[in-house]
Amino acid sequence: MSEFVEACEDWTVEPGSGRRVTVRGRPLAVFNVAGEFHVTDDTCTHGFASLAEGRLEGHVITCPWHGGAFDIRSGQPVAEPCTDPLQVHPCELRGGSIRVRLK
Repeated sequence: MSEFVEACEDWTVEPGSGRRVTVRGRPLAVFNVAGEFHVTDDTCTHGFASLAEGRLEGHVITCPWHGGAFDIRSGQPVAEPCTDPLQVHPCELRGGSIRVRLK
């Protein structure tokens, strides 16, 4: 397994929102659900939209292009037209830094 690497500082991701970051050349989305952070691949599995630009409601991110949605905890699609799961990455908060371990 790879090590945890810094994705961004926690204050840069407002509660109820997502932020696109690039870690080791890979676009990721960092989400803040009431101070609980989650990291997924940023690109929707149905199209090429940035999920960080989508609408976050609880633990569900809705794609801004076609309205498909995913549970950011598991990556499982919860609304069509999305059918393929989204890659979810382990993350941790350490000293104000959100760190991620890429899968």
